[in-house]
Amino acid sequence: MDGVIILFYFVAITAIGLYMGRRQKSLNDFALGGRRVPWWAVMASIIAAETSAATFLGAPGEGYTNKSFAYVQLVLGLIIGRFIVGHVFLKPYFTYKVYTVYDYLGVRFGPWTKSYVSALFLFMRTLASGTRLFIPALVMVLAYRMFVAGGQVQFSQQAVTTVGPYLIAIIALTIVTCLYTALGGIKAVIWTDVIQACLMFGGALIAIATLLNHIGGLHEVIRAVPQLTTHEGYFLHGFESSVVTQWQERHHLVAMGLWDYIKLILASDYTLFSALIGATLGNMAAFGTDQDMVQRMLTAETHQKARRSLITAAFMDLPIASAFVFIGILLFAYYQKDPTYQPAATPDVFGSYILNVMPVGVRGLVLAGIFATAMGSFSAALNALATGATNDWYIRWVRGKSETHYVLAARWFTVFFAMLMIVIAGGFAYAKVTNPDLRIIPVVLGIAGFILGPMLGVFLIGMFTERRGSDLGNMIAISAGLLVTVVVGKLNILILNAVAPLFGISWTFEQPAAIPEVSFTWWAMIGALVVFSVGILFRTPDQVLESAARDAEAAQTAEDAPLALRESRAQPPRPGSR
Repeated sequence: MDGVIILFYFVAITAIGLYMGRRQKSLNDFALGGRRVPWWAVMASIIAAETSAATFLGAPGEGYTNKSFAYVQLVLGLIIGRFIVGHVFLKPYFTYKVYTVYDYLGVRFGPWTKSYVSALFLFMRTLASGTRLFIPALVMVLAYRMFVAGGQVQFSQQAVTTVGPYLIAIIALTIVTCLYTALGGIKAVIWTDVIQACLMFGGALIAIATLLNHIGGLHEVIRAVPQLTTHEGYFLHGFESSVVTQWQERHHLVAMGLWDYIKLILASDYTLFSALIGATLGNMAAFGTDQDMVQRMLTAETHQKARRSLITAAFMDLPIASAFVFIGILLFAYYQKDPTYQPAATPDVFGSYILNVMPVGVRGLVLAGIFATAMGSFSAALNALATGATNDWYIRWVRGKSETHYVLAARWFTVFFAMLMIVIAGGFAYAKVTNPDLRIIPVVLGIAGFILGPMLGVFLIGMFTERRGSDLGNMIAISAGLLVTVVVGKLNILILNAVAPLFGISWTFEQPAAIPEVSFTWWAMIGALVVFSVGILFRTPDQVLESAARDAEAAQTAEDAPLALRESRAQPPRPGSR
């Protein structure tokens, strides 16, 4: 029964995607859906795109570990950040009729800034999305073993000990997603996202109902997690007495000074400060500068409708985040009552419950929800990568072709990036099988956090200043921002510790004591501040400003940004022209 449900889901989602994405004659149709997608569909697509299978299975781990809703307070910054993006960033994107957000950088500063940031996006999104295929592939392998081979399986990231099953699952997921994405374009992505968002949230509600039934009701949850009757079960400002005491003991402090409190806040993941400041800038970076997220907003008819979809999705994230964290809290209460299938690792608590405890039929629906979240974020990434590669790079080198030619190029880029992600996901699976303790996920998935902050910094220069920033200055500033973010985020330490055993080095590298510990919620802010501070030291050349004014006028006189205008945006200047 479960297997039939999952198979039906794959067939249905592919058919719907292909149907909704038919009749594409231009890159505008493929990448932007003709800019005629309803705002509510864009909203659902945003929700589906930002939720991966790792989130579906990983977010409950936050509730399970912390036994509180403190994680949800980050949604405050999410709402503020998207409000700023909706009212500041989106209008220029629609004014210039951009195909990628990096078109805006080309107009505002010059083609070298556009190329640098676009290249960072292509690198970041390919690596991060490829690695995320590991989780749904693991679920598919274990589900296959349960449904076909029969018997119980223990959900664990070390459960599969050979590369072959992973690779087959990765290829199967990629083929299905790539098929409707390459042929259907952004419209196929968005309309399948609408269905997948419903499946995702429906799966979460089914899980909550099933858990409450197994636990015995909400009163049993309160008895197992009494913290839910206090404010600390829902809200953390960061200066709770227990937190401060632990910090003093850890750092051997008799009393706390101002700098000690600042370091405590920077090192804390979920506090009021990280929600209002760190999460705000982090979401500005994700939803204002990442083509993966912005592209579906560009399919709306106007910037006002795009803004409505973005901000509405932000408010929808509050119940969605609460639901997944609540699942984690319920799982803690359930495993206290019946630890039969309680896994050793926290990230595995939800997966183990789904496979071993949920009833037949219900389990199939929830598993379909996992695949829906994976395919929603994966298809969005493929389409954004294909659009970025075609618009920002291919048009530069292959000029004077028809729109049909560029649509075909975008489809082939979709296939190319899908194959590249298979290689990345397969490589990660091989690394996990040969060395289960190797921690590659924090390195690879953390790359998005390290890159998005510096990307935000250069967009802030463009949005909030009129004559500051230049191609040369931005490249220097972005490089400085990347370097600082990598160091404070310990990416250099993570890479060294991951690579050292391969060369027979046995010691563990550690961060110098002079560098304060910084939580991931602050990385975007630090990167953006460094880039902004360095970038504004350079002045925008007058000819660039004049060219931007002409570009805006040309874009407004046409229904769509004409191909000649898009080609000029991608073309590097002649030596000495800027």
